[in-house]
Amino acid sequence: MLELAILGFLYDTPLHGYKLRKRITALTGHVRPVAESTLYPAIKRLEKAGLLERATEPGAVAAPRHVLTLTGDGRSELRRRLAEPVQRDITDENRWFTVLAFLRHLADPAAQTAVLRRRLAFLETPASFFYEGDRPLRAEELDDPFRRGILTVARATTQAELAWLRATIDSLEGVAR
Repeated sequence: MLELAILGFLYDTPLHGYKLRKRITALTGHVRPVAESTLYPAIKRLEKAGLLERATEPGAVAAPRHVLTLTGDGRSELRRRLAEPVQRDITDENRWFTVLAFLRHLADPAAQTAVLRRRLAFLETPASFFYEGDRPLRAEELDDPFRRGILTVARATTQAELAWLRATIDSLEGVAR
């Protein structure tokens, strides 16, 4: 997820590490704060893989800054990761939001639709946080108001996302025709 976010933000514009960290934190920090101890090793891995380059520029007030730029290979890698997200990127809501934040970089509406259809299929599979045997429980079946709250909120969120996915897929398929 972190590498995808780095590639995604650098796809738009070169950034120095501090600004990149702020953008990633704005996207994912509410669930997974981005520490320098995780960001900079990820940047080094991507740089070593030839997916981004670092250039030194004078700092406006302080020391020189290292500005990161995506390479052509980095742009291709971002598009590949977006077109072929791992299953966890589809099923984990926070990882899914990171994919969605950059899905526009796939220029092909059919490729975008294929990714959205994977999420749609996941959400259409009956599931619950709570079960009776193998049967998923519905909110109305729970006496515990807190567990009922979890299911009520999850159902509303899922219904909203399903409606958005279906409308967006219909729109993208209209563009592809």
